[in-house]
Amino acid sequence: MSVLTGAFRVAAVSTGVRATMMKRAAMPVAMQVRNYSDHSETFEEFNDRYLKFFESVEDQFEAQRGLNNAFAQDLVPSPEVIEAALRAARRVNDFPLAVRVFEGIKHKVMNENQYKQYLEVLKPVREELGITLKEELYSA
Repeated sequence: MSVLTGAFRVAAVSTGVRATMMKRAAMPVAMQVRNYSDHSETFEEFNDRYLKFFESVEDQFEAQRGLNNAFAQDLVPSPEVIEAALRAARRVNDFPLAVRVFEGIKHKVMNENQYKQYLEVLKPVREELGITLKEELYSA
């Protein structure tokens, strides 16, 4: 095992990263997909994980990171998860994030009808927390 120090180590690491990037760029797009986990979770496990996560959020960064991760999945979070995210956003005093939650839902759902169903289910929470939709903010 060789030990590299100082500038030589940085050059070796950056060269290795560059070589990996060049190899990856030459691969077809289908081969570039990385699988970080062999474990696939069920929808119920996903809901439980994010409900627990949002209940324990203590700052804006965590709330934003959790929401980004939840919306990055290949599914639309359940209304329970969205409610927990809204409560977390208001708890850490991040009103813009609470408004953006609904923008995220609007982009994730398949059609306008599904979005309206989410709005209907989450209306009591929106009213309780004083969260305005983007459409309502700019309709004055």
